[in-house]
Amino acid sequence: MNNSASDRVQYQQVVSRFTIAGSVMHMNLNPDYTGFLKPDQMKSLLMIMFCFAAFCSDGQEATTPSDESRWESPYSLPTPEGWTTEQFPIPIGFAPQINYNGVEDIRFSPGWGNAASEEYWTYAFLWYLDGSPETDAEIIAGNLKAYYTGLIQVNTDSTKISTRIFQPVTTSFTKILTDNNDSETFTGTIGMVDYMQHRPITLNCRVHLKYLPEAGKTIIFYEISPQLFTHKNWQRLNQLWSDFRFNRN
Repeated sequence: MNNSASDRVQYQQVVSRFTIAGSVMHMNLNPDYTGFLKPDQMKSLLMIMFCFAAFCSDGQEATTPSDESRWESPYSLPTPEGWTTEQFPIPIGFAPQINYNGVEDIRFSPGWGNAASEEYWTYAFLWYLDGSPETDAEIIAGNLKAYYTGLIQVNTDSTKISTRIFQPVTTSFTKILTDNNDSETFTGTIGMVDYMQHRPITLNCRVHLKYLPEAGKTIIFYEISPQLFTHKNWQRLNQLWSDFRFNRN
């Protein structure tokens, strides 16, 4: 098997930590269910869903990024203490119109799913992509609009969310002064409905673009938080990218 991420990934749709919450909402397990699971419940359900996907994959051998014995990332992206990770293939099941091939690699802060935490909705994700896809502020805005629109759709029970708070996803991005070691750097905002709390939320976003022509790859690293860029959360997010290393061998 070669080193292409797309050759290593055979599933086109994967249930993620994001989408588990939405799937279980429809089960109506109990009236006190809050819309997201505890970490141990998420891991158990994720394993069940991956096994089901493997069973239904037309007899193909299961080779996904989550299978650590088969896919070793050619880069190093740290996982701070208390943070959790997730990987799944691109094209993304809930946003297939994003026409890339590769892997998404996520780092969730400890409080990303806790509405009482300063880290609520604070996380980062990396796209490790084949080739050198054209990327600018408009393309980033379009991709993230499709991404979060799909994410909300798979996590929203239309019978439980008020039409009063429903809003289409809006995105706006601008190219800024390029950070050290970036090919280009962008910042912007994502306006959407928070499907965990059923209320509007605005996520701030910093995007790092890095072309790796010697490897035929592109890295796009997204830092996300509703907190202002002056908040301490951004120090932690920025440090993730500062500590990123690509293994050239």
